[in-house]
Amino acid sequence: MLSPERLALPDYEYLAQRHVLTYVEDAVCQLLENKEDVSQYGIARFFTEYFNSVCQGTHILFREFSFIQATPHNRASFLRAFWRCFRTVGKNGDLLTMREYHCLLQLLCPDFPLELTQKAARIVLMDDAMDCLMSFSDFLFAFQIQFYYSEFLESVAAIYQDLLSGKNPNTVIVPTSSSGQHRQRPSVGEAGTLEGVEASLLYQCLEDLCDRHKHSCPPPALVKEVLSNVQRLTFYGFLMALSKHHGINQALGALPDKGDLMHDPAMDEELEQLLVQIPGLVTSGTASPEASCLPPRTPPRVGSPWRPLHHARKVDAESDGSTEETDESET
Repeated sequence: MLSPERLALPDYEYLAQRHVLTYVEDAVCQLLENKEDVSQYGIARFFTEYFNSVCQGTHILFREFSFIQATPHNRASFLRAFWRCFRTVGKNGDLLTMREYHCLLQLLCPDFPLELTQKAARIVLMDDAMDCLMSFSDFLFAFQIQFYYSEFLESVAAIYQDLLSGKNPNTVIVPTSSSGQHRQRPSVGEAGTLEGVEASLLYQCLEDLCDRHKHSCPPPALVKEVLSNVQRLTFYGFLMALSKHHGINQALGALPDKGDLMHDPAMDEELEQLLVQIPGLVTSGTASPEASCLPPRTPPRVGSPWRPLHHARKVDAESDGSTEETDESET
């Protein structure tokens, strides 16, 4: 049965909104690049496997950054994959630096830009040095906001700077390109020393911004809720409030609630079953990821270029991450 959203939109608008052409083009490119391997399975099976992986969210694993940020679904899938692979890194209160989190991101996306990781860390650290330690949950929820809404936040940064300089918000011109040619954000020092801007004035500017960004910004009602709780706030104070907002996390739908962040019974069961099948990985009578002592990582070579490749590496990455994971205590 078709959804009300599907019935309300013409075919071309619905396909554009779901970025179907992006996936078709990517599938064809992979088909052409790996046609010898595909010939062993057949084109029909290749497309079936490819779009199954898109639906399951595994299609973004080990892909280039330009692809994982290409669509909202890709971004949400990458956030979910990062959480599931490394969710137990902080289970016992382990804290990591920004560069260590960046290394984890690069395990899933080798060319993931350091700048984006730095921006996410600034949301957590505010005035603190960038080599300070962060809990997994603090970094993850800040990273979610920065990664998923990156273009929106660049525009907010431009508006914020205009308000600081006393410009009329009704005449602000906001950049919308995702190419990185945006005005520079306020520096960490600037965000800490200034008292910020009036929250009501900032929201007046963001109303129009949310309307223009539509599918790439937090729900306007929730943005209004965040800004209605304070009289003044800084740029990074606003980002921190977004990252901690329960409703925004639910609306995005990529991560569980903070209280459930370290629990994923389905993944634990899947890992347990997979570890049992791999000779030499489990040295005791139990296949629990926490109880297992895994050998040095040696990624297997798999000929198939689509989902089987992603699946094999996904298991490897998740198993690798589980050796360092402990119970996080939140402050």
